[in-house]
Amino acid sequence: MDILFVLIPLSVMMAIFVLGGLWWAVYRGQFEDVEEDGRRIFEIDQ
Repeated sequence: MDILFVLIPLSVMMAIFVLGGLWWAVYRGQFEDVEEDGRRIFEIDQ
């Protein structure tokens, strides 16, 4: 039962860290044009 006092705050901190990373990625424009990456693999660069 004592381990819950460690695991619950740890899981909350990890969730905040993941949500902060997702917010940072959206704010920095990582998901602006997801279609372009799919088309880029078909282009031949030589």
